[in-house]
Amino acid sequence: MTVHTDIAASGWVARLPRPWLPWLLLARVDRPIGIWLLFLPGLWGILLARAAWPETVRLAVLFALGSIVMRAAGCVVNDLWDRDIDRLVARTAGRPLASGAIRPRQALLFLAALLGCGLLILLSLNRLAQGLGVASLVLVGVYPLAKRVTWWPQLVMGFTFGFGAPMGYAAASGRVDLSWALLYAASICWDLGFDTIYAHQDREDDALIGVRSTARLFGERTRPFLGACYAAVVALFALAGWSAGLGFWFYVALLLPAGLLARQVVELNIHDPERCLMLFRANREVGLAFAAAILVGWIQ
Repeated sequence: MTVHTDIAASGWVARLPRPWLPWLLLARVDRPIGIWLLFLPGLWGILLARAAWPETVRLAVLFALGSIVMRAAGCVVNDLWDRDIDRLVARTAGRPLASGAIRPRQALLFLAALLGCGLLILLSLNRLAQGLGVASLVLVGVYPLAKRVTWWPQLVMGFTFGFGAPMGYAAASGRVDLSWALLYAASICWDLGFDTIYAHQDREDDALIGVRSTARLFGERTRPFLGACYAAVVALFALAGWSAGLGFWFYVALLLPAGLLARQVVELNIHDPERCLMLFRANREVGLAFAAAILVGWIQ
């Protein structure tokens, strides 16, 4: 029987020098979907603020680099907290800290290096974005603990991963307003939905070891819950566009990401881990479609 795992150690990562492999797996570079899902809300914020194009491009590049670094840092923090739990879950037992390939002290040094790189990127942003970036570290540190104390760790994940949206908007506009808040709310609901899908991969193992999740909380009722989350994403995104003054074509373009999200709801099978992973990964295209809708919305 093949054990389901989302570690892709046999892909392009396997062609790199062997000693690098545990570190690359710890940083999850074998699975770039996490980088995309961290970056895309930031891109939404940057585009919605409509700064001059040179500044927009500069910020997009910085946020892309920051997403690579901070996603890796978040994974290290998560795996340090969860290494004992990860050993008990089939999908995560091969992670470097859980398997012993990397020791906690080594991981802490790696984390310090990643945070140093993140600081250099943060200092390239305006003061408001810098303050928000520092505040986000609290969420990064707290998120791995959420599954131990609440049935809603996916909501905490939404506040954490979705934080790129308000940061991107603040970095490009230098302000906090209604559009900022609505876009952040849309990002939180999006993350809550797709991370619930992701959590269904571990639902049975989580039940055995006492880890909580919205996947366990809703179980067979996940489809209507997911539909509600995704409907809220589209509605809040539409309101954010309205608040920012986007034009008619923005709402037309929203039909594409709305359709892609609806497809996930229809095709969800909580008893098929590989299907859940495929639907989770499909959110890269959803995020890109939302970004395209903002661009189309600026056409007058």
